Amino acid sequence: MLRLLRFLLVLLLPLLSWLPAHAENDFLPPEQAFRLNVTQEGQGQVRLNWHISKGYYLYRKQLKVEAEPAGGLPQIEFPVGTIKHDEFFGESEVYHDSLELLVNARDARALHIGWQGCADAGLCYPPQNKRVELAGSGQPPATAAPAAALGEDQSLAARLAQANLAWMLLVFFGLGLLMTFTPCVLPMIPILSSIIAGSGAGPKRGFVLSLAFVLPMALTYAVLGAAAALAGANLQAMLQNPWVLGAFGLVFVALALAMFGFYELQLPAFLRNRLDHASQGQRGGTVLGAATMGVLSALLVGPCMTAPLAGALLYIGDSGDVVSGGLALLSMGLGMGVPLLLVGTLGARLLPRPGNWMNRVKALFGFILLGTAILFLARVLPPALVLGLWGAWLLALALSLLALAHKLAADGGRLLARFLALLLGLWGGLMVIGAAAGAHDPLQPLAFAVRPTAGVQAGAAHDFMTRFATVKTAQQLAEGVAAAGRGGQWTLVDYYADWCVSCKVIERDVFSDPRVQQALAGVQLLRPDITANNADDRAMLGAYQAFGAPTILLIGPDGKEHRAERIIGELSADEFLARLQRAQGKS
Repeated sequence: MLRLLRFLLVLLLPLLSWLPAHAENDFLPPEQAFRLNVTQEGQGQVRLNWHISKGYYLYRKQLKVEAEPAGGLPQIEFPVGTIKHDEFFGESEVYHDSLELLVNARDARALHIGWQGCADAGLCYPPQNKRVELAGSGQPPATAAPAAALGEDQSLAARLAQANLAWMLLVFFGLGLLMTFTPCVLPMIPILSSIIAGSGAGPKRGFVLSLAFVLPMALTYAVLGAAAALAGANLQAMLQNPWVLGAFGLVFVALALAMFGFYELQLPAFLRNRLDHASQGQRGGTVLGAATMGVLSALLVGPCMTAPLAGALLYIGDSGDVVSGGLALLSMGLGMGVPLLLVGTLGARLLPRPGNWMNRVKALFGFILLGTAILFLARVLPPALVLGLWGAWLLALALSLLALAHKLAADGGRLLARFLALLLGLWGGLMVIGAAAGAHDPLQPLAFAVRPTAGVQAGAAHDFMTRFATVKTAQQLAEGVAAAGRGGQWTLVDYYADWCVSCKVIERDVFSDPRVQQALAGVQLLRPDITANNADDRAMLGAYQAFGAPTILLIGPDGKEHRAERIIGELSADEFLARLQRAQGKS
């Protein structure tokens, strides 16, 4: 039973990708989400490089580079981005992770650079602008300071905070532990134990030698992870190409098929033979010999480990984060080393015996790799099709659990496996049906079936939206809040822009809900329109330290915002009502 629970829990790891990448009140300021570095390289060449934080993207059509004095800039070649589709603005080309442009500035004294981006979680930032002075003719190349540049420690802290590093390391540690329990590795543990501990070593000596083996092995994996991330950082522009992402997805499918037993992957024979020969020349029982064997074992991966390791390296390479990549594979190596530490210290008798259950571990990696393939393809496929792929993934998982149930001896384990197969199969089927109807939310695949008719919903939303009073200046905003306070009235402030996709989603999914309309019946509704992004718009944002749209404030009759209940980005009607209730309950 315990094995089955562990097996099922790890199978569901790819589903965690559906969780939001950011908490609603944890969005980065625009200068941190999109960090611009401008480097003048001589002979009129200026390199513009945006580092785009994970979970954010830049719009291709909002990128502008103009010279001062005007004119003289040749046409700039933009790399191919990712196509992002939404029902309001259609298809837009966007850039994730990084963007690099090479500009021939010629005799320009300065460049005026403009860009605009959004967060995947639903916040759209106003257009950003920066004027960069260029070095004069004949002067040495100069490097302009990045906009609102962060210190190295701040930059690292920002990356680690948004990547949820602790959870990622825990997942990779678990994957490393599972890699050890595969048919080609577990039988080698007694052999490796004899090489590590040598003859006659006691528990204390065995632990020291095992640790000398495990740490270099884990550090070797860390170097591989950092190298993969470094290579990915230089290839991220290419990785935004739909064809390249599609190829990566197919690679993960091929790796998954190897885990399902369709064929085997292994190192080339000449390299495998050389590593085997080097390992046989190492003496057991010495710390140096154990450390050397640890490094060689990290490189001498068996057929069963090749696919998961390759998948991990591809995934880390796509992230481009050298620090996280190195730490992730270090954690994976430590997970692989736990059984070896047990063997070297306590002996191989504590480990489970090889058996058919090890093939189920291989199948586990197959499903994880298939889930990763869907994650790659989700960047370029329509949301409804992605939902259908996840539904098919769950259906395949359900069939595997059903087959597993027939092989389990325990009645309790068989019943649990069948129940989970029924539950996952039912939900996967609903997701496929929802995808066919155009749905895209895995948690509400049939939401389209219970929504009001389009005409009724549109009419109710239109009537309600007429209650919003548009404000154009920070003074008008302050006066509106003050007037409501004198009448003992609450105020909802909804920062809005025409270019904000999520603002329109909130109109459709939240403000059109009859429950929301009833709850806001006695609330003043103000809408600062920041579409133009002029000085007045920026002043309205600055009045409450808002980053962009949509941002919704709940202000009590005392004129004070209930900051803990501020809404940033998209949310459901139920979540909005819960926040409104909490805010009004505290007054």
